[in-house]
Amino acid sequence: MSSPFGEPSDELLFGKLGGHEVVFLPRHGRGHRVPPSSVNYRANIDALKRAGVTRVVALSAVGSLREDLAPGTFVLVDQFIDRTFAREKSFFGPGLVAHVSVAHPVCKAIGDDLEAAAKAEQANVVRGGTYVVMEGPQFSTLAESNLYRSWGCSVVGMTNMPEAKLAREAELCYATLAMVTDYDCWHPSHDHVTVEDVVRVLTHNGELARRIIKRVVPALGARSGPCPHKCDRALDNAIMTAEGSRDPALAEKCGAVAGRVLKQGKAT
Repeated sequence: MSSPFGEPSDELLFGKLGGHEVVFLPRHGRGHRVPPSSVNYRANIDALKRAGVTRVVALSAVGSLREDLAPGTFVLVDQFIDRTFAREKSFFGPGLVAHVSVAHPVCKAIGDDLEAAAKAEQANVVRGGTYVVMEGPQFSTLAESNLYRSWGCSVVGMTNMPEAKLAREAELCYATLAMVTDYDCWHPSHDHVTVEDVVRVLTHNGELARRIIKRVVPALGARSGPCPHKCDRALDNAIMTAEGSRDPALAEKCGAVAGRVLKQGKAT
């Protein structure tokens, strides 16, 4: 699957799970070749949209910023703070200006299904929490970790922004299932974070994560019709540039993510 925004992280895997069509895309590439800042988030989301995807479940490893979110906990994140600075964050730009609302950046409907699936698998799951997304690839300094805690953040990671913003621009329902792999360095017993710590928890909980996904796919597949939270209508009033002033080349690039509203031929 190619994209006018460049190459996705890897080839898309198409298949069926419980009789439902699914697409899998490893954001870091197979073998974990792509660091967070080098992930082509625009190409990934655009490719998923072109593949016919309508709902995205994002799996993410995160560090905990709260005592009660111990390693192994699954967090259904509902808010983000974007602290990234070296990534392309929008499909739109000069010649085709758009502003989408990300006040509520995850789809509650997917969240409901994920929560039910996680509880059915007896996972330690917490609904709600703020995910602060740092640029990386280094882990936090102690000062940064304490700053994020003072902001009331729940977890810290490196990948879900601008991914969630781009999913909203592409009118995809999006939700994050974040797995806590460690206490960030603020914790007295975790004065630094190591890759070994992260991998150990990921390996231990990998099978549980797979069972959650296997259980949630039929629930997502059973949903039909418009999104009750209007994720699939996010661009209804977002395009600012009048039809006669639009950059044809950029409009063509955005044909998959914004074709529904661009075909209307009006600024909204």
